[in-house]
Amino acid sequence: MADRITLDELKSYLWQSAVLLRTNIDAGAYKQYIFPLMFFKRICDVYDEKAKQDLEKYGEDIVLYPEEELHQFVIPKGCHWNDVRQVTEDVGAAIVSAFRAIEKANGEKMVGIFGDGAWTNKNRLPDRLLRDLLEHFSSKNLSLENCPEDELGQGYEYLIKQFADDSGHTAQEFYTNRTVVHLMTEMLQPQSGESVYDPTCGSAGMLISCIAYLKNHGKEWRNLQVYGQEINQLTSAIGRMNLFLHGVADFDIANADTLKAPAFIENGQLKRFDLVLANPPYSIKQWDRGAFENDKYGRNFLGTPPQGRADYAFFQHILKSLKPDTGRCAILFPHGVLFRNEERDMREKLVKSDLVECVVGLGPNLFFNAPMEACIVICRANKPLERRGKILLINAVKEVTRKNAQSYLEDDHIEHIASTYRSFRDEEGYAKVVSIEDVEKQGFSLSIPLYVHSAGTPEPVKSLDECIDDWMSQSVNVQASLQALTDLLEKAGETDG
Repeated sequence: MADRITLDELKSYLWQSAVLLRTNIDAGAYKQYIFPLMFFKRICDVYDEKAKQDLEKYGEDIVLYPEEELHQFVIPKGCHWNDVRQVTEDVGAAIVSAFRAIEKANGEKMVGIFGDGAWTNKNRLPDRLLRDLLEHFSSKNLSLENCPEDELGQGYEYLIKQFADDSGHTAQEFYTNRTVVHLMTEMLQPQSGESVYDPTCGSAGMLISCIAYLKNHGKEWRNLQVYGQEINQLTSAIGRMNLFLHGVADFDIANADTLKAPAFIENGQLKRFDLVLANPPYSIKQWDRGAFENDKYGRNFLGTPPQGRADYAFFQHILKSLKPDTGRCAILFPHGVLFRNEERDMREKLVKSDLVECVVGLGPNLFFNAPMEACIVICRANKPLERRGKILLINAVKEVTRKNAQSYLEDDHIEHIASTYRSFRDEEGYAKVVSIEDVEKQGFSLSIPLYVHSAGTPEPVKSLDECIDDWMSQSVNVQASLQALTDLLEKAGETDG
């Protein structure tokens, strides 16, 4: 055990690999190269470790066992890390050749997992640099004994976060603040044997959080059914690598557009799940609204969202993906979905459907590169009797810690929010249980400050688009009021006449 890698050593080792790329590759592209190399090194070291154990166990009889029965991953001859390490010229081509051979030898789950980085572009990745990277990764053995799955998974998550911080605007597509993810998982409380789905899974952090929840509670986690879909090919590959590195072997991650081509279909309908967690790309404008308007899966049951905002398209996809008895979801949205006027009719139908169970308003800066506040919307297909016709609103904007330019939720923040949700109770200035009728009186707005009054709590920080929406909505309302007043005066004049 002398070679056992500490978590701090692992983090430093992984980050130093990125440092080697700094002068040649933009920060936003690090993940295209570091993650595949790390994964390649891991599966080769685990392969060697298992081969040694099997030789000790079976001796000469080992030749009687097919390789695919002995190893989780097959490494074709000539495609091992050590083979590539010996190459001195055209190193990028050797790496690509090994990647494609391993993908081909290991079946559907591995197809495309190493991505499509420009390994053979010698202007960006000269042989010298690639040899330096290979030698750096070769300095540690990433076997299971030296680096257990949970530890390597933590190191991988650390690297994902570092790349998110370093790459700026590209972060949101594959990384969600992990403390927010833990809160969402804590509120949904996954159980052994359930199915969990993320329709915009990024690097699979929400799916892994569900597995971590079961592990932390001493429950069986290997029978959790894991599904995800991600539109970006590289990001979906990162998600699959992340699951493998966390020891998850049974999962299905699809690479396709969830709105345009949902991947999980059963008997001509959307597959349904026990849990859905998601952080959809917010307010995207480039999507096929016309197709959604005539959606063959009935995902427009609340209505068709405006072209400029697909939030409620993802929302409806998620609601249609819930099992009718056990289905529950937690979705991270910008606050605008709670009150924007252009989505009012859909929100009215949503509230009246009695699917919304809880809305949590979070503090600012929990989205990368965006100061606006987020909210978590919890829905349940089959609410407990005592919660039917009711919605719990939690104003948790102060439950946030800011340190070293990072915003996050601490454990006591998560516990306070989750325990309030579980108890489903009022708390002065913090939480309020309201009826559907109460929401109707507010024009079906779910804006939390309308219901939870907390002295000194600032209004939610809004994006520029949301501010424009508010202004336009107020302009429409003013015009309608003026027109009504004009009509009233005209009628009064006719009466006087």
